[in-house]
Formats: sequence, structure tokens, C-alpha cells
Amino acid sequence: MDEDAFNMSLRKFLKKVGVTSQREIEQAVRAAHENGSLSGKSSVQAKVTLKIEAVGLSYDIDGEINIS
Repeated sequence: MDEDAFNMSLRKFLKKVGVTSQREIEQAVRAAHENGSLSGKSSVQAKVTLKIEAVGLSYDIDGEINIS
């Protein structure tokens, strides 16, 4: 395995995940705020599931996002 190529590819993928995730979360939270479904909430629970079927990986990451 070419460690350098793997590392660069992994970093590129994680950057895409981070940028895309942030954009999607921001859009969803703004829409929910506008339609009133977040009224009175100061945070929301979030969960990401990381899957790589080829290596048998399935890992859940739970967290909280403050919105006020």
C-alpha cells in the first residue's frame, strides 16, 4: 500500500465530508428555524455513521450542536 497516496486520498475525502456536512447542517437548521420547529431549543443532537463496507467498518459518532 502506498501510504502517501492513501493519506492524501483520505484527507481529501475527509475534507469533502466536513465541508458538505457543514453546508447541509447549516441549511437544515436554518430551514427548521424559519418554520418554527426549533423554537425554544438551544441545541440539537447529531449522529454520523461512517461506513466502509469493503473493510467491514461501521462507526457511529454522536454529538450535540449548539444553535443559540
